[in-house]
Amino acid sequence: MPSDEVLLRRAVAADARPAADVWLRSYAAALPTVQCAHDDVDVRDWFARVLVPQYKTWVAVTGDAVVGLLVLNGQELKQLYLDPPWRGWGLGDRFMALAKQRQPDGLSLWTFQVNGPARRFYQRHGFVEVERTDGQRNDEREPDVRYVWRPRT
Repeated sequence: MPSDEVLLRRAVAADARPAADVWLRSYAAALPTVQCAHDDVDVRDWFARVLVPQYKTWVAVTGDAVVGLLVLNGQELKQLYLDPPWRGWGLGDRFMALAKQRQPDGLSLWTFQVNGPARRFYQRHGFVEVERTDGQRNDEREPDVRYVWRPRT
């Protein structure tokens, strides 16, 4: 599995459903204490109508399986999710390198405060915490944290 060749490429319409399924599996595994604000049908619809056609969405593909996704909207890193068996194999690092290449002037993102592994990952990649909220501005009503990455001058 993780030893297979993995291609990062821009998502196409046919990737929306498998990318949404990766998102759902990853969310459930990474955030077991956070109630998802949307059901599976709504998440899949959001991928098909919004994320894939309207944002810069990349998928990680091995064989015919989508195993990860990255979504950028300008300088905002909107989504970075890996299928749980693919964590720890460098795929997140590859996506982060791609994001920084696409947005060399900087990136920002939000993650939940309870997501320690994601926070450590972003910090390892040079992101700095700039804001915390009580979660009242996100759909899940879960306290979150905003990170920013700026290239070294």
